[in-house]
Amino acid sequence: MSQLISKPLPRILAVLALFAAMLGTTVVTSVVTATEAHADGCYTWSRTLAEGASGEDVRQLQIRVAGYPAYGGHIAADGAFGPATKAAVQRFQSAYGLGADGIAGQATFSKIYALQDDDCTPIHFTYAELDDGCGGSGYDGGPLSEAATRANALQTMWQLEAMRHALGDQALNITSGFRSVPCNNAVGGASNSQHLYGRSADLVGVHSFCTLAKQARYHGFGGILGPGYPGHNDHTHLDIRTSNFWSAPNCGI
Repeated sequence: MSQLISKPLPRILAVLALFAAMLGTTVVTSVVTATEAHADGCYTWSRTLAEGASGEDVRQLQIRVAGYPAYGGHIAADGAFGPATKAAVQRFQSAYGLGADGIAGQATFSKIYALQDDDCTPIHFTYAELDDGCGGSGYDGGPLSEAATRANALQTMWQLEAMRHALGDQALNITSGFRSVPCNNAVGGASNSQHLYGRSADLVGVHSFCTLAKQARYHGFGGILGPGYPGHNDHTHLDIRTSNFWSAPNCGI
């Protein structure tokens, strides 16, 4: 009897081993899938980013944290994850209640995914909102290519999103954004206006013009013009130039 049982035993053990191996593979696959970043309609990060990293994925991150450089600062979207980018990521994380370690991982990317639409604009702003103030003809007709102008507009919107969040997630209304050369001439804009490059937004809203001007200093806006500056008593002008020119005398700026 023992011989009859012992002969098929190797085959039984082999089947059990195969089953165990299959089960193990299934478990491992399930775990790997659960930890992968989910796909996003705009852009999906495939690795954790920390100081010292470089590449297009870093540049995409920098665009989205450009509104968190600290008072008077600016974040370069250069694809190099340096100390300034780390500090901006930490401020972004703190702003949304995440662990502020300056490392962009799953939790940070998930928050970014939740904040952006499929065209990469932040959820509270659109390309149409930042289009020119003369009827909205798109992003052509300026000194730069349409693609470069749209890229500037995208960063402008992400900086506005950071400012909007800091001001209690209340609306920021854009009265003038990108202007083509004919549009800028028609409204009497400066010949070198930042509006021509897609870098500007003129704001009105639930906040006072002075509140907007003061808050903008913390979100990477190099150009801030408001009450007391000629032609700016009925709005606050913001732009993303990287050298600071702030003038809102009635606001103490």
